[in-house]
Amino acid sequence: MSDMVPSLPFPMHPKMQEDQALAFSAKEDEEERRHIQKVQNAFQYYRRYAYLRLNKKEDYLLSLSADDQRLLSKYRTHLDIVRHCIDCNQTVIREILRDRVLYPPGGDSEHQNDEAPAHVRHGDMDQAQSTLKLIARDWSAECAIEREQSYKPIIDSIEEYFKPSDYKLNEIKILVPGAGLGRLTYELACRGYACEGNEFSYFMLIASNFVLNLCDYENKHVLYPWVHQYVNNMRRADQVAAVRFPDVCPVRNPPKGNIEMAAGDFLEVYKTPDSYNCVATCFFIDCANNVIDFIRTIYKILVPGGIWVNLGPLLYHYSDVNGHNSIEPTYEDLIIIMESIGFDILTSRTGIRTKYAQNPQSMKQSEYQSLFWVCRKPPNNFEQQRNQQEPPDLIMHQNDVDFEPETETEPEVEHEIETEIETDDDPKQT
Repeated sequence: MSDMVPSLPFPMHPKMQEDQALAFSAKEDEEERRHIQKVQNAFQYYRRYAYLRLNKKEDYLLSLSADDQRLLSKYRTHLDIVRHCIDCNQTVIREILRDRVLYPPGGDSEHQNDEAPAHVRHGDMDQAQSTLKLIARDWSAECAIEREQSYKPIIDSIEEYFKPSDYKLNEIKILVPGAGLGRLTYELACRGYACEGNEFSYFMLIASNFVLNLCDYENKHVLYPWVHQYVNNMRRADQVAAVRFPDVCPVRNPPKGNIEMAAGDFLEVYKTPDSYNCVATCFFIDCANNVIDFIRTIYKILVPGGIWVNLGPLLYHYSDVNGHNSIEPTYEDLIIIMESIGFDILTSRTGIRTKYAQNPQSMKQSEYQSLFWVCRKPPNNFEQQRNQQEPPDLIMHQNDVDFEPETETEPEVEHEIETEIETDDDPKQT
C-alpha cells in the first residue's frame, strides 16, 4: 500500500550491541535459530493441540446414554462452534507467521504440524494460546478497560513529569521492559516520546511485529481468545466470543515519537549507564529470579533525574518453578531495597485494581491489588554515599533489645494479592 509507513525496526536476534551491527558466534546463532523454530512450531501446532482437548470431550459425550446426549444436543452443537473458532484462530496464526522478519532462513512457515513437533512442550503450547489472549488485551476494543487500569496511571505520571511545555518530547528516551504485545510502547511513542520496548519472549515478539507492522487497517482480523476456557461460562456464547484487532492500526496511525523494539533478556541487553530518561514497567518486575537485579539495572541505566514508573503485582513467576531459584520480597522489603539502592520515591500507592487478560464475561474474575510507584534517580552524584549504607533491618531480633510481647495483635496487611489464579487464566504464569 502506498500509504504504509516504514516497518518498526525489529531485531533478528535477542542481544543488542549499541551503535553497531549484531555479532554472533556460530554456536549462538544456531541456538537462536533452534529457539525461534521451536516457537514457530508451537504456533503451527496450535490447532492440533487444541483439538486434542476438544476431541476428548466429544468422545466422552458420545459415550453417554441416548437420553443424556439428547439433553446435551445444544452443547454438542456448541462444541462444533468451538472447533470452528479454533480453525479461525489457526488462520490468524498463519497470517502472523507469513512474514519472515523474525525467522531463520529456510523455515517453512506454511507447514501445518499434525503431530507434536520435537522439543515442543505443553508449556510452549500454553504460551501460544496465551499469546492470543494478550493480542486481545493489548489490541482489541473489548479489553480497553483492562488497558486503562494498567497503562493510564503510567502514562499520566510520565506526562506529568515530562510535560510537553517543559521538554522536547522526542528527546525524552523511555524504555519499556517486558513490552509484551507493544501497546504501552506504542501509546507513549504516540505522545511524542522516543520509546523503546524490550521483550524476551519470541511468542510476544512475533505477534507484536505482526500487529505493529503487518496489519494495514483497523479491526482487520477476528480472534477467539477465550475459546480454550471451558469452565465458568454463563452462556455458550461467552466461550466463543469474537474480538477484532487491531482497534488502532499503527501502520495507518504512526506515532509522533520514535519507536523501536529490542529482543533479549533485560539484564543482558541493558548495561550502559545513564541511557534513559524514564523506565516504565508494567507487570514486569516480578518476572525476575532476583528482583534486586532488576532494580539495580533500572537505577544504572537511568540518567540522573530520570524516573522509574511501575505498576503491577508481586506474583514472582519463578517462586514455584522446578529448577529455578527465586526470592520473593514483600512490598515492604522493596521500599527499603529501592531507597537503599539510591532511589527517591516520589509517589507510592497500593490497591490499584487491575486484571490481566481476563475474559470479561467469565464467572471467575481474577483481580490484583497492584502496586504503583514513581521513583527518581537523584539529579546529582551524592547518591553513592547512600548506596554504601546498610539497609535498615525489617525484623527486630530478640537479641538486639529487650523484647516484650505486644498486648494487641498487629493489623493485617491492607491489600493482599490474590493468589487463586489458575494457570489457564493467567498467561503471565507461562
